[in-house]
Amino acid sequence: MPKSRPAKTSNVEPVGTDAVEDIREAVAALTREDRRRSKQEKVQAQTEIQAQTAPASDPEQTTSEDTDPDPNLSDALRRAEAVLFAAAEPVSAETLAQALPPGADVARTLMELKQTYAGRGVQLVEIAGKWRFQTASDLGFLFEETREEERKLSRAAMETLSIIAYCQPVTRAEIEDVRGVAVSRGTLDVLMELDWVRVRGRRRSPGRPVTYGVTDAFLEHFGLDSLDSLPGLEEMKAAGLLSSAIPDDFDMPRPSDSEADEDLIEDISEDPHAREDGAFVTDFMTDSDD
Repeated sequence: MPKSRPAKTSNVEPVGTDAVEDIREAVAALTREDRRRSKQEKVQAQTEIQAQTAPASDPEQTTSEDTDPDPNLSDALRRAEAVLFAAAEPVSAETLAQALPPGADVARTLMELKQTYAGRGVQLVEIAGKWRFQTASDLGFLFEETREEERKLSRAAMETLSIIAYCQPVTRAEIEDVRGVAVSRGTLDVLMELDWVRVRGRRRSPGRPVTYGVTDAFLEHFGLDSLDSLPGLEEMKAAGLLSSAIPDDFDMPRPSDSEADEDLIEDISEDPHAREDGAFVTDFMTDSDD
């Protein structure tokens, strides 16, 4: 029979439960530390890449942005916006300047405010040298159904208004010469009631005829910045605003505000010898109670 060998005994002592837990905690701690370092290195690398690719800052640009030449601009914009919003009529730059902070640039304030509202439903526009907020022109269709139907002017009134706008200062007789027909008193009355036409003064000629011109309300209603914005003669004919009775060789003069040939008056009612129809009345022609 073969002899049995004695079993070998191990000199390694069994690891206790506490030692195993310590090893596991140590491995977990090393794993967390490795992940933290890896994350920090990744963030640092991204930061370096961004710093290399970012455009260099312009010191002059930074200085100009940080240093505003008009520190009151923000306050001026708020005040101008409030005044224009609450105004029932267009506001002039001179009137607006009274509401702005001392030293504020009115022109810059208006341009900044106009740019701010550009492309919006309400825009800042200049009409007859004054400023107002109004609905954007491309949104006018939103109000077509709710707008009240306005009274239409007769063809005679439109022709008379056109002649006054282009030929002012103009007398009633001169209007009749251009149209080729008599101008009724009612036509001029309607235009003056609309505040589109006013009496400018009297011509320095025999009979002292009354001269007529258009008003700022006329420019505002038709969206004109000034009389220079009026369309040409051919455009007026194409729009049907001038009668075919006007000679083809008639040269429509540009409007003039010259006072060389007339005596201006603020209100025709101040002249005891004037009537709205342009006729000259002497003292003995006036009605008397005696």
